Amino acid sequence: MDILLTFVKDFLGNATVLVGLVALVGLLIQKKSFPEIASGVIKTMVGFLVFGIGAGAGVVALGNFQTLFSKAFNLVGVTPLAENITAIAMKDFGVATALIMVFGFIVNLIFARLTKFKYIFLTGQHNLFFAAMLAVVFGAAGVSNTITIIVGSIILGIGAAIFPFLGKKGMHAITGSDDIGIGHYCTIAYSFSSWIGSKVGNPEDSTEKIKLPQGLTFFRDYVSAISVTMLIFFYITALVAGKGAVEELSAGVNWLLFPFLQSLTFAGAVYVIITGVCMFFGEIVPAFIGISEKVIPNAVPALDCPVVFPYAPTAVIIGFLAAYAGGLLTMFVLILLKAPVIIPVAIPYFFIGGTAGVFGNATGGWKGAIIGALCAGIMIAIGPAIMYPIFEQMGLSGTAFPETDFNAVGIPLYFLLKLITK
Repeated sequence: MDILLTFVKDFLGNATVLVGLVALVGLLIQKKSFPEIASGVIKTMVGFLVFGIGAGAGVVALGNFQTLFSKAFNLVGVTPLAENITAIAMKDFGVATALIMVFGFIVNLIFARLTKFKYIFLTGQHNLFFAAMLAVVFGAAGVSNTITIIVGSIILGIGAAIFPFLGKKGMHAITGSDDIGIGHYCTIAYSFSSWIGSKVGNPEDSTEKIKLPQGLTFFRDYVSAISVTMLIFFYITALVAGKGAVEELSAGVNWLLFPFLQSLTFAGAVYVIITGVCMFFGEIVPAFIGISEKVIPNAVPALDCPVVFPYAPTAVIIGFLAAYAGGLLTMFVLILLKAPVIIPVAIPYFFIGGTAGVFGNATGGWKGAIIGALCAGIMIAIGPAIMYPIFEQMGLSGTAFPETDFNAVGIPLYFLLKLITK
């Protein structure tokens, strides 16, 4: 039984396999020829893997930056990272998490079939994170495993369709169509960024149209812009952290050369991400037409946040910087309030902040990108600070979920369950 559960969890939790299956089903329904099916499935999975490879390389570079940042400024606190807390939670809530994820995906399909919320959530790892969060919250409230699995699956399945729906307007502003949804559980932050962008700026003043002095025109190339921006961040942090701290990470690379190479590595990672997204997107949407027409009319795939990066690469970098500034600001406020100190971890702040920047830019240009991402950075610090005591009482210390949607569901759910179970 444990082997079967592990297999099912790993199978459905693997986003590459999941999108490949979706492409396969869609192409089969359309009665495509074998060569077309094989090519479509392979390109879908390879494209997805390519941007996953880019994301992995980016995570390593950002992880090194985060380590140096913590040592440089002597900060100890809660690091909001979904991967970390999910890994810890799986030790005690593994079975419940796996079953919630599996049955939650089934509920997502049924809910999309029967309601106007037609989104199919294809970011498998985020459903795993959501399932882990729900298992912990139900456990903290003292609810039985049976109820946890049943109710948790329903919440996850419904959320997997409704949250992308909340981001529909913002995604339309970005892509110009309703062909894809955002499959990343920070929809509240992204939707707010889109809304606030429309209030503070003009979409015609896009980050991609920023006029720069002649000497800075190379910033129009997003690879150059990313490289130089991260170069500044890395060197400031490395110099403050000191030679010894850098050498602990550099694996023999000269401590002054290491920040330079890491900055270029991160820029290369973002380039790979965008390349993979373009390849993946070009295959998954046509394949999804078959499911939309035959199984779930008007079904829409909800995809991971890097899917929006190609639409405004400059906004991604501006969003990251603005969100990180919001995280730092909130961190100092939390210190003054003697609340759990949420350290802005570079990895989620890049992906969440960068995505919020794209959403804000689509409705408010560069002003929307800055203000929207700044607000997102504050949100993904405040939510974990409020929810952290729930995790801490379950022995999950030192980390939390930064995702706004998780916190929006988890906090009221916990207190509701506590009232019911009294």
